[in-house]
Amino acid sequence: MKKTYVIDTNVLIQAPYALSCFEDNDIVLPLAVIEELDGLKRSAGERGANARAAIRSLEELRSQGDLLYGVSLAGGGILRVEKNFTDVALPEDLPEQRPDNRILKVCRGLSQGEGQVILVTKDLVMRIKAQILGIRAEDFTTEQVTDADAQYTGRAEVYLPEELVKDFKKSGVPVSALYTADSHGERIPLELTENEFLTIQPDQTSKKTLLGRVEGEKAVPLSYKKSKPYGVTPRNMGQYFIQEALMQSAERAPLVIIKGMAGTAKTFYSLAVGLEKVYNNREYRRILVSRPNAQFDEDIGFLPGDEQEKIAPLMRPVVDNLEQLLDSDEKSRYEDEALLGDKVKEVFERGIIQTEALNFIRGRSISKTYLIIDEVQNMTPNQVKGIITRAGKDTKIILLGDPDQIDRPFLDERTNGLSYAAKCMRGSPLCWQITLSAQECERSVLATDAVKRL
Repeated sequence: MKKTYVIDTNVLIQAPYALSCFEDNDIVLPLAVIEELDGLKRSAGERGANARAAIRSLEELRSQGDLLYGVSLAGGGILRVEKNFTDVALPEDLPEQRPDNRILKVCRGLSQGEGQVILVTKDLVMRIKAQILGIRAEDFTTEQVTDADAQYTGRAEVYLPEELVKDFKKSGVPVSALYTADSHGERIPLELTENEFLTIQPDQTSKKTLLGRVEGEKAVPLSYKKSKPYGVTPRNMGQYFIQEALMQSAERAPLVIIKGMAGTAKTFYSLAVGLEKVYNNREYRRILVSRPNAQFDEDIGFLPGDEQEKIAPLMRPVVDNLEQLLDSDEKSRYEDEALLGDKVKEVFERGIIQTEALNFIRGRSISKTYLIIDEVQNMTPNQVKGIITRAGKDTKIILLGDPDQIDRPFLDERTNGLSYAAKCMRGSPLCWQITLSAQECERSVLATDAVKRL
């Protein structure tokens, strides 16, 4: 049955290509949406860029026909702009002049004569108001991660026949030799993904555990298990896995996605490997660190100072981790704060580590760089695409974040850029990803206990 979708402005601001995602169904844009796009087109950063992209798409369609009567879309549907239903009544508590309520009036008017009408919006409050008015409302699901995708952690626990342990240590074993079992001991077939990390238990003993990775049709041992990047030693299985992914060359593993809650050493370990690769191996020109400014969208603010001074508060977690890495003596590290500060300052002054606002990275081609993007869960799928497609020759991109800690409006654990990248890049031989567990929190005894209890 053909449906009529009414599109809210926030859908086009996050995904300007959304008009092409509704197959052969009809799409209605209330005039209020056109006015909101017009008001946003001069905005800086992602919002303005996406508003302009959506307007250009509408202009291209306008040139093909009259938008008020409807223009055919490539998928078979029809798009039209709706300027009627201004006299549809709303409850007194919903002011008619607000754009959101004008959109609801269109939905209510259409539902009286056009069959199944669905409002598509990323605004939770808008969906609540729609339900109150008896209007069906949905999120924009094209970029949404499914339950199965969300559960993928990039790691699996499997068994290996005891007689194949030596073969595994020497050169690896066929994936078909691995298995898992149900509660009755019956073997269960495995569905493993390229580059998925493995915790392997020999099936005749519980005293030893092997760590490996899926490579094509084989399970192979880790290559960097004994490495100590910048003097750092892995403290748990998850850190062995992220070390393996981070230590690989940009040619073999140009994209690494690490998910995990606070305290699991995502940023710390990424910086440790970066310093090892830049200082000792000369593999990259520099470490470039960025993170989205969820509080102010893409604007880095109006406070005095240059870019570095404005983004300094956002980059404080980087400095905190550097203080630990540049002075490995835990007992005397903070005895001379001035000396420690000078060490950190030197790293930035020499250009070993650089920090940039996210909106200044987009649009560039970044070569021979170890690029860390932190808090990626506060990026949109479109932003993540813009970052990954900026990778130049010999550049390695590390995406870090916790999908359960969203600070940006209209994003959630299923629609944020980190989850979207993990879903789309799963199975790519160029992408290595791992999710760290709560038990792998290493910040402090208190932090570990709190993660388990709170």
